[in-house]
Amino acid sequence: PGRGLCRSNVQEQTRRQVALLNATAQDLFSLYLKCQGEPFSSDSDKLCNPSGVFFPAFHVNRTSERKEVMVAMYKLFAFLNASLGNITRDQEELNPTAKELLDRLHNTTKTTRGLISNLTCLLCKNYNIFQVDVSYGESSKGKSTFKKKQQGCQVLRKYVQVIAQAARVLLPHLSPP
Repeated sequence: PGRGLCRSNVQEQTRRQVALLNATAQDLFSLYLKCQGEPFSSDSDKLCNPSGVFFPAFHVNRTSERKEVMVAMYKLFAFLNASLGNITRDQEELNPTAKELLDRLHNTTKTTRGLISNLTCLLCKNYNIFQVDVSYGESSKGKSTFKKKQQGCQVLRKYVQVIAQAARVLLPHLSPP
């Protein structure tokens, strides 16, 4: 399995997806804050501090083995995909008229899913890895409106930090030789 499943440009496509997510992360976070209103738009440093939020460990760097980087990326984006699903569901309920925010969340989710698909393909084809153990974030179902908004802003703040690191680490591994 995996042979011939990857498109010929899968590495380039993966590189572009990571670059796109990195380029749009801060705008998504800023728009999210704006749409949550007070106190999030004025006190985001305190309310969105991601220190208590679970995020998959990302202990790879530019000198890490390529396989290790790909596995870490897969875990990161599988987690992010689930988190974006939670955030989008909450925002559809809490801010149904925030069209630009919902569009950005949907587009980010689409890009993330495409990236997961490409990483799956690369892991399978290059390393015969068919399954990666992943963890998912805490669901926001049943939480108060404030807690839902806070969890979303904590996850998106952390995402902005981690995607920048991920781009720095992954992009050199995907550049053409």
